[in-house]
Amino acid sequence: MTPTTIQVIGTILFATAITHTFATSFFQHLAHRRPAHAGLWHLLGEVEVVFGFWAAVLMAAMFITDGATAALRYIDAYPFIEPMFVFAIMVIAGSRPILQTARRSTQVLSRLLPLPSNVAFYVTVMAVVPLMGSLLTEAAAMTLAALILRDRFFRHGLSSNLQYATLGVLFVNVSIGGTLTPFAAPPILMVAATWQWDMTFMASTFGWKAAIAVFVNAVVLTVLFRRELAALPSEERQSDGAPTPFPLVAIHLFMLAGVVVFAHHPAIFMGLFLFFLGFAHAYERYQNRLLLREGLLVAFFLAGLEVLGGQQQWWLQPILSQLSEHAVFFGTTFLTAFTDNAALTYLGSLVDGLSDAFKYALVAGAVTGGGLTVIANAPNPAGLALLRNHFEEESVSPAKLALAALPPTIVAAAAFLLL
Repeated sequence: MTPTTIQVIGTILFATAITHTFATSFFQHLAHRRPAHAGLWHLLGEVEVVFGFWAAVLMAAMFITDGATAALRYIDAYPFIEPMFVFAIMVIAGSRPILQTARRSTQVLSRLLPLPSNVAFYVTVMAVVPLMGSLLTEAAAMTLAALILRDRFFRHGLSSNLQYATLGVLFVNVSIGGTLTPFAAPPILMVAATWQWDMTFMASTFGWKAAIAVFVNAVVLTVLFRRELAALPSEERQSDGAPTPFPLVAIHLFMLAGVVVFAHHPAIFMGLFLFFLGFAHAYERYQNRLLLREGLLVAFFLAGLEVLGGQQQWWLQPILSQLSEHAVFFGTTFLTAFTDNAALTYLGSLVDGLSDAFKYALVAGAVTGGGLTVIANAPNPAGLALLRNHFEEESVSPAKLALAALPPTIVAAAAFLLL
């Protein structure tokens, strides 16, 4: 397929945005070294800003090359449902009643393990919360896991190795942990209806393999860092305030469930979200600061990724369609590190006549590579936004993240290929 001028520009800008994500730590370093322009360097160092910024450049280029009508038609073709959904689910899941409920449930489960409290709590978070994503959606699971890890462990100043290892395993486990159902993981959601993948199919084909990989990753990571974890203070953060009355918890859970159920209907779930904001304000004594800024940044990131990603079909789809069933797994895993995995599976769903083995390999590869980079899986920016401040210079090195995510990625690949 011969690309148009704007497709070539879009691909160049997409590559530039990816390069920019790998350079965010450089800009954050400049912010500390040159305080006169610290605000500008901090802005350019925000991973969540990168794709939105370059998407704006793409739209400006489209106005110049194709005209206002074509540019507006292009942007209007994107309903931006996923960015709105992730924003709503991230803010609601991060509210105090939901977070307290998740933390206490995790604490109860961790006490069943004959391990030191910190070690038991850590392995429970890393193993159980990602699998909860199959019911709550991966975005909610990522938000809850990141907040729990932040308040219990990251605030005490973990070693750099443990920080990156935790983030890498968390990203991988959340990416594969949402495969027990057909609605929780974005790359599966893109193809489930087209390929008629239901709950039974997902649990029997993907889910049990993913659960094994999640537990292996969590256990191995915990064993490797058990001494550091055991030496940390075991008290909970006390700033969460008094326990929330059960009726308020029930209402929060109801609104969270409503947003999940109506995830494909923005008029409904955004209406529920606006009602949630009013309700949270009415009972603000039972709330912590809502994650509005973090949620908006993540939504901006995902919206920019959609706009830029829409110009990549001309080269991605031919590559996917020409791969063999065996090569598509590794090819998709590799490509996922440089583009959103949901975009890859969506492009695959447009190809007619795919075998069942090819479909399995495409989706399995997409979720396997979902932890290698921040842009690989839609919930990853949410986890990064909540944990980044605890890393050196408030910046996460993409190279170190990829290196930390590689071992759990290999475990996930082995589970999907060999089991």
